[in-house]
Amino acid sequence: MSNSSSFSHFLLLALADTRQLQLLHFCLLLGISLAALLDNGLIISTIACGHHLHTPMFFFLLNLALSDLGSICTTVPKAMHNSLWDTRNISYTGCATQLFFFLFFIGVEYFLLTIKFYDRYVSICKPLHYGTLLGSRTCAHMAAAAWASAFLYSLMHTANTFSLPLCHGNALGQFFCEIPQILKLSCTHSNLRELWLIAATACLAFGCFVFIVFSYVQIFRAVLKIPSEQGRHKAFSTCLPHLSVVSLFVSTAIFACLKPPSISSPSLDLALSVLYSVVPPALNPLIYSLRNQKLKASVGRLMTESFEKH
Repeated sequence: MSNSSSFSHFLLLALADTRQLQLLHFCLLLGISLAALLDNGLIISTIACGHHLHTPMFFFLLNLALSDLGSICTTVPKAMHNSLWDTRNISYTGCATQLFFFLFFIGVEYFLLTIKFYDRYVSICKPLHYGTLLGSRTCAHMAAAAWASAFLYSLMHTANTFSLPLCHGNALGQFFCEIPQILKLSCTHSNLRELWLIAATACLAFGCFVFIVFSYVQIFRAVLKIPSEQGRHKAFSTCLPHLSVVSLFVSTAIFACLKPPSISSPSLDLALSVLYSVVPPALNPLIYSLRNQKLKASVGRLMTESFEKH
């Protein structure tokens, strides 16, 4: 990988031009990252310590919280460092490492969200078969497949991206290392290996999205048959936030990768990247976990016990 470039570092996009705005961005990113770390850390600790939460739903929430922690820790700390110290540098190796882990955790998150929709589908549409379809071994295999698939996906993309010769400078139009921005620096305008990887990724992502849509069509059909209006409202209030977060995550990521160059701009690229890289890890704990009454009660007990011990 080191032979593909004649320079030792990249220049990331500055979040702001003035010192006051840089410090403001640092404070905003600090607040978002602390909230994400606290929420996801509480979820992980509560589920790990609460034996009554060792069920398929909470097992997948634990994995999702781990991926959210990894995702927020991959891109935000470097952006905070650059805003605080008024710099744009990231080393060549650091950029490759950041890209690998960003793709890895984003891939894990998307696969886990797909599994979460399957979990919702089985619990609502096939409740009598829930224990059979989502046994402990099946859940472990599904989670392992999500992490392993994401690892292979990120490894192939990172190896291919950094094997390309770069001859259009070292300035990236993004606040973290991202494939489209690195490809803009490539000496070649087309790369068959990357096109094949993108095509395979798009097919896989589209397949997962079709599965999610199909699952929710079945869920909505089942919910509409619930005779109680209160029961329907409870089911919809649980399902619709899930669907909105996934739609935001998928739509912004696809648009960021496939938007035509004519409408591309640094501010638009920055806004889109924040929507699919920073917002979901911060929102997921609120949408998927802390709205769950059983988990909220367990978090409250864990915090109370911690305070009493100290």
